[in-house]
Amino acid sequence: MASLEEGGKEEELFALERVELSDDSDDDFKYEELKADEFAGLEEEDMEYIGADGAEDAGLDDGATGDEDLETALASIKAASATVRPPHAGDASLRRHPQTAVRPSVVDDFIRNFLIARKMDRTLDSFNTEWYEKQAKGQLKAEDIGVVPDIYMRNLELDEQVKTLQIEVEKMKEIASKAQGTWDKFRKERDFHRMHHKRVVQEKNKLVVDMKRLRKHYSAYEPTMAQLREKYELAMKEKMLMRLERDRMSSKVEQLEAHVRTVENAQSMGGVGAAAGEKSADGAQKSGEMGSNPGPKGGRRRRKGADSALPKDGQTANPFWNLDFPPSAADRAQLAKTFKGHQNSVAGLAFHPTKQIVATVSDDETWKLWAMPSGDLIMSGEGHKDWVAGVEFHPRGTHLATSSGDGTVKLWDFATASCAVTFTDHTQPVWSVAFHHDGDFLVSSSMDHTAKLWDLSSKRCRQTFRGHVDSVNHVCFQPYSNIICTASGDKTVSLWDCRSGLCVQTFYGHMNACNHTSFNLRGDAIASCDSDGVVKLWDVRMASERTTLSGGQHSLNRAVFDKSGTVVAAACDDGTIKIFKTDAEEGAGAHVADLRGHEDAVQSVIFDPSGKYIVSGSSDATFRLWAIQG
Repeated sequence: MASLEEGGKEEELFALERVELSDDSDDDFKYEELKADEFAGLEEEDMEYIGADGAEDAGLDDGATGDEDLETALASIKAASATVRPPHAGDASLRRHPQTAVRPSVVDDFIRNFLIARKMDRTLDSFNTEWYEKQAKGQLKAEDIGVVPDIYMRNLELDEQVKTLQIEVEKMKEIASKAQGTWDKFRKERDFHRMHHKRVVQEKNKLVVDMKRLRKHYSAYEPTMAQLREKYELAMKEKMLMRLERDRMSSKVEQLEAHVRTVENAQSMGGVGAAAGEKSADGAQKSGEMGSNPGPKGGRRRRKGADSALPKDGQTANPFWNLDFPPSAADRAQLAKTFKGHQNSVAGLAFHPTKQIVATVSDDETWKLWAMPSGDLIMSGEGHKDWVAGVEFHPRGTHLATSSGDGTVKLWDFATASCAVTFTDHTQPVWSVAFHHDGDFLVSSSMDHTAKLWDLSSKRCRQTFRGHVDSVNHVCFQPYSNIICTASGDKTVSLWDCRSGLCVQTFYGHMNACNHTSFNLRGDAIASCDSDGVVKLWDVRMASERTTLSGGQHSLNRAVFDKSGTVVAAACDDGTIKIFKTDAEEGAGAHVADLRGHEDAVQSVIFDPSGKYIVSGSSDATFRLWAIQG
């Protein structure tokens, strides 16, 4: 509002006639005194306006020749100031806050700004000179020196916006072209992946159809395979029974031939002697037929269910005590065959005492009999409810004992092809079993820190061996004696008297859990292995350590002697069979060879009684036959 009022005042002052003041004016000019009442109605701001603008007009219009005098100018100003003001104009409390208004650009300022922006300095100087000259001469009209029209200013602004938008449009075009290229690339990749997906779907559908067809085809063969498997197992059982019957008949034939020879000798000695001999032979034959459970030498008949008499010391001499056998060339053994007979780890092995038959037990809860070296399956058994770890043949080869993680020991009868007895006194898993040489007793070791002696006649536990403070991992009998040997997780090897149940000797020296122990054929040396990969040889007569053999850093699970007692084979967790040679006299030994072939840890190893083969069982679910060269 202030700017509009100032603009109106300027127009009024320009409308006044200008008075020319020159040096040639008369000195007798009379100045009239202005009365105070003439300025009584003027505001203070009007007075300031008069003083400022009046002087400016006087300076700009030196050449003008107007008729109006000072009184007329004052009267015009007074009339202009007498306009009606708003009632709140003089009230400071009712005044609005001042607002800034932008004055419109005049033509000359617009042209100057244009030339300055274009850096046209000489043109600007020429323009200023001509403009002020024409303005001083009054050659410029009022419409020529007014403000620049709004439409023109608007056109300039729009022109600037158009230029800016054109620049942005160019940039957007570049971005759009790049986006178009990216889109085309993604579209091609999408089409490629879509085609690949369709092809994969087609192949998958084809494979599904083929799998359905193969499954249907396999389902048609499965009953036939099961039937053939049953027939095969039945035939092998009958074959085994026939072999046992043949052996029984052979023994009877030998007895009859001996009887015939006795009768013939008696007849040649005389009628009375013949009659006496015949009577004695008939009595012996009847006594043999009545004996349902003969002793080790076919002695007197025992009452069924009665306890067997514990054997006495020195009752049976060790036939191998004075025999010497050549050392086995186990370090030159070569892998002959691999048998995949179980679905899980093969944990234990045992050779038949008289026939080329090996028994295997596995973590798949089964045991099986195999003919060696052909590898034909003879018989299999199921009945345990957990893994089977220990296996041992009866000394007469008529039964098989197994131990399992279900805490039981089972005795299997080959004649009836069934389980004859189950011992359940152990409270935790049973690791191993071993028969006494006369076949009347069976010993087992368990994780419950004990070993137990079982009487096969009364089918009950006769002794419990307590003393170890950790799991008893293995147990075996000293050949042809009443001493049993145990290897325990408490790092000790102990000897026990099976009649008294007392520990007679403990060997200390292992630094980790003992996993296995075994005797040589003479029974004067013990080999034990531990989880540190160490094999220790102990002298039974001297009750001392004979030598220490190192097999590396991996745990050793089994350690067994060959027939000579100077070669030790150890089953190792690194998948190898380690061969050690020992010098019994000097107490020295060395690791001489590794038999490689298994794909996982070797759990068990045994020598063939004939000395021709080594058989090993592994966690790779196979057992392998190694032929000893030379």
